[in-house]
Amino acid sequence: MKPEDVRQVAAIERDTFSQPWSEQGFLESLTNPDTLFLVAEGDTTQEESQIMGYVGMYCALDEGEITNVAVAQRFRKRGVGKGLIEELLGQAQEHEISRIVLEVRASNKPAIHLYNGMLFHKVGVRKGFYDFPKEDADIMVWEKD
Repeated sequence: MKPEDVRQVAAIERDTFSQPWSEQGFLESLTNPDTLFLVAEGDTTQEESQIMGYVGMYCALDEGEITNVAVAQRFRKRGVGKGLIEELLGQAQEHEISRIVLEVRASNKPAIHLYNGMLFHKVGVRKGFYDFPKEDADIMVWEKD
């Protein structure tokens, strides 16, 4: 992700989450050397590429925490999310990240299915983690073999 991607990323964020990050929040994360943010871009005839989705992760030593994963509504069910997670896992291994943690709404069955397919497994629940609506989060972990 580059600073010029943030406007489109923030728009996807607003359309996806009830408590979205701001453009400023994404810009600040991009300046942190311990973060990894990726975008999936599609070709367009416009001057700028169309951002189809994005993923972000904070890194500390050999552990990562996925902060955001979202795909624009019109690009869902096309493998964009899977591609983003695959690329993130590849880059994580290059950075010697051996464990990645994330939280996902307990009702978000498509995301949970994707994460299970990418060898994440549920390790716990954070009660009442999400607001608007109030909901539990499943805690999921991926660990390098």
